Amino acid sequence: MGGMQAKVAVKAGVLDGVLNAGPFVQALLLLMLVLSVVSWAIILTKSRQIKKVRAANSKFIEAFWRAPSLEDMYAKVREHEDSNVARVFTVAFAEMQRIAESAFGGKEAEIGGSHRLTGIDNLERSLRKSIDNEIASAESRLNFLATTGSTSPFIGLLGTVLGIMTSFQQIASAGSASLAVVAPGISEALFATAVGLFAALPATAAYNYFVGQVRRIEMELTSFSSDFLNVAKRNFFKDQ
Repeated sequence: MGGMQAKVAVKAGVLDGVLNAGPFVQALLLLMLVLSVVSWAIILTKSRQIKKVRAANSKFIEAFWRAPSLEDMYAKVREHEDSNVARVFTVAFAEMQRIAESAFGGKEAEIGGSHRLTGIDNLERSLRKSIDNEIASAESRLNFLATTGSTSPFIGLLGTVLGIMTSFQQIASAGSASLAVVAPGISEALFATAVGLFAALPATAAYNYFVGQVRRIEMELTSFSSDFLNVAKRNFFKDQ
């Protein structure tokens, strides 16, 4: 019976240690809980976003190489609105149209005519800027995951230190180091550590995974940019 009572006291101490914690420790626990909830929201949202983008990119690139001309592909680009490669293509094609109109004195020009264009540097800059914008969009909110993963353990550690300090204060007040005296503070300390790890581990793992996915998307964009420039140089621009 005595052993059973000790177990009940320890279990009650875990909950009591949290509920009876000081306002500062409770604020830390609440902060880590908020970080965890927001991190999971970002993880779920970003997972769907990247999955959708990569599938759309694959379909667009396949359609691009099957298209009889750039004009035909541009006319159908709205069918691939989830593809960031398609958005890069849209920007590049629009830049080519501006270069052509400038070369022909402001008249509406059809890309692919008999006259060769100049100003390939403008097209290259436009492609680079568009890729940078798409990568920045793909990386959005990842900094929050990195911050959560790096700071949550230390926030939990701070709560742990405060919980242990509470235990020492209770020992000093009671003049005893019995389990009933130290359990609330120790429970508070261990719970703070656990909450910190619970917030940090998924955020860190997800951040590393998404960084890898963004790098793959960047490779797709860079590869398409190189292919598009090759097509443009070969068919529409003068040799430099």
